[in-house]
Amino acid sequence: MKILIVSPTQTGIGGTAKHVQGLSNFLKSENHTLKIISSENTFTVPIKKLKNPSFMFSAFFKTKFNKDYDILHAHHPIAALSFKGTSAKKVVTFHGIFNKQIEILHGETAQNISNKYEQNALKWADAITAGSKEAYEYYSNLGYDVHYIPNAIDIGELPLDVKQKYEKQIIFVGRLSKEKGVNSLIELAKILPKEIHLIIVGSGPFENKIKNIAEKYSNIKFLGYLPKNKVIPLLRGSLALIQPSLAEGISTTVLEAMACQIPIIGTNVGGNKELIINNENGFLISPNSIEELNEKIILLSNNVDLVEKFGNKSLELVKKFEWSTVGKKYVKLYESLMN
Repeated sequence: MKILIVSPTQTGIGGTAKHVQGLSNFLKSENHTLKIISSENTFTVPIKKLKNPSFMFSAFFKTKFNKDYDILHAHHPIAALSFKGTSAKKVVTFHGIFNKQIEILHGETAQNISNKYEQNALKWADAITAGSKEAYEYYSNLGYDVHYIPNAIDIGELPLDVKQKYEKQIIFVGRLSKEKGVNSLIELAKILPKEIHLIIVGSGPFENKIKNIAEKYSNIKFLGYLPKNKVIPLLRGSLALIQPSLAEGISTTVLEAMACQIPIIGTNVGGNKELIINNENGFLISPNSIEELNEKIILLSNNVDLVEKFGNKSLELVKKFEWSTVGKKYVKLYESLMN
């Protein structure tokens, strides 16, 4: 098959980018013809509020000149405008509940505007997929026929190196933005015991705030953006990954941490509830619950046996989220649209 993927991004640490990377690698390994249109290879206005709208129109015009494809797969509602420029079968993937993510990030007014993009994407698509059960249930309850296809990773391709910088090391990896619960990291820094070191990896709009916190507290280490081959050894050397998100799909970072055989402390939102079984491979906590987060970190830091037990369970659970399994679900969906 000839497949055209349209996504706001295909590089970096974001969940959508990692998903697009993994899916494209799988499709290529299965000898499908693939092209990706993203902000990295399409004109966008380099101003925050104009970047997504400019990508939306650029992608639309680009797809008008890429007609020789069987499938057009949009990985964000704003990418779905490209559906209007093609005769290919159209698939849209929701990596979370779009309008709720917009409300958390930008408020109610922006959410009301985003509803139009969301509704158009749902209306124009020949097939709709959701990357988490929460998103699947939400869009199904709106009356749409939705396919649940979760995020995935390639476990065998993760580096085996271990990098433990501190005796008691925990880690956060992700975009430094409001919806990722970065405010919780800032508050956690104020009460985290000094013998426990929190490593923060990522970039984003809250980067300066995190830099300031790291300068103020000696046990907070900010490393900025790092590529996967640098992140995985740090995960393997950590007691746990913390995931304080306010909204989340099936997080690639959580999957990678599970594959690195470490526990997860995450908020009970979105895809976290699918990946974290409370008291089995980590802890589910309430969003913005700083005291609870700190308590669970201390518990793990003082219990090596519990860390090992949770880590073993993480590795067991993550095996159903491999691209060798999940990728076939996309191909099966594509083929059903062609028949």
